Amino acid sequence: MDKLISEYEDKLPRKVIDDIRANLPKGINQAKLKKIMDKALGEYENAKVNAGESVGIIAAESIGEPGTQMTLNTFHFAGVAEMNVTLGLPRIIEILDGRKEIKTPIMQIRLKAPYSKGKDIKEFALSIKETKLSEITTEFSISLADSEIEVKLDKEKMKSLNLTNTNVVNSISKQLKGFTIKDNKELIILKSRAKEEALNEVYKAKEKIKDIHIRGVKGISQVLPVKRDDEFIIMTSGSNLSEVLQIDGVDSHRTTTNNIFEIQEVLGVEAARQAIIEEVFNVIENQGLNVDVRHIMLVADTMCVLGMIKGITRYGVVSEKSSVLARASFETPIKHIINAALVGENDTLNSVVENVMLNQPVPIGTGVPKLVTKKK
Repeated sequence: MDKLISEYEDKLPRKVIDDIRANLPKGINQAKLKKIMDKALGEYENAKVNAGESVGIIAAESIGEPGTQMTLNTFHFAGVAEMNVTLGLPRIIEILDGRKEIKTPIMQIRLKAPYSKGKDIKEFALSIKETKLSEITTEFSISLADSEIEVKLDKEKMKSLNLTNTNVVNSISKQLKGFTIKDNKELIILKSRAKEEALNEVYKAKEKIKDIHIRGVKGISQVLPVKRDDEFIIMTSGSNLSEVLQIDGVDSHRTTTNNIFEIQEVLGVEAARQAIIEEVFNVIENQGLNVDVRHIMLVADTMCVLGMIKGITRYGVVSEKSSVLARASFETPIKHIINAALVGENDTLNSVVENVMLNQPVPIGTGVPKLVTKKK
């Protein structure tokens, strides 16, 4: 068996051969194995791109044409305020433009046992959700006579989150400098240490303390435990991959986020490339459209080729093109041409756009080979 497979080692990639080996049924005979190897070789040869094929244009057409039938919709999670998912065309634009701030960051947190079986899942989910000071208070007021800020705590809310006054005071003192803090059981009183504090400053401080982080993971504003197949997972509104992966009970190998820049930061550019492919493919598939994954892979490779994510915009991929004319043909031509002239840049005319501009044969298809004849 190994002898027959080794005959194909120079014809098929190592990955394909390893996959065939892993999935072969036990006790397969030589004739059947030969058929499988020939079929795999045929498929592989058909999948190859001809030299000079303009893959970029084909990929653009293949994604762009079904893209015109996409809807501009947002999906809303029932029963949870503020939990939406951007889908369709807006999501595709968000990914391909390489936007760092996305409209609806979402995480799917996979859990280890016993949480994945549903044990204490609600308490675990609430421990991840970010709690700010404004969520556990009923009232913020300013005492004009003493220039003090009075924070009235919501005891019911604090009880449900297992918080004490001491926890709250500690969080405030860590994040707010220049104030003395008094714990008065029902109230927490903050007084500035400055001799003369203007009312305007006290008001600003009052607004600032509303956003003080008390507990949970920063950036995660909503949590929703849901059952997927036979396990429980936590869907979140908001994303913070690096902190979530450090929590005990979280399955760090399968937890995902839809923020590709966070993935790049935490897991590297290869993981970000895979995330781009999966995110775009899922959006297209959800719309019931059919696009070959290799077109999306080409786009993802183009975005990540420099070792970091670059959007397909004039500030991203286009700005990195080596050809002056190609950059100028996209947007702001005068700027590019003047800058190139100032430094005496050369254009080797290797690509499509610049040759079209100069009315020369384009180096794709039949334009790839050059014909040289000897003169008699």
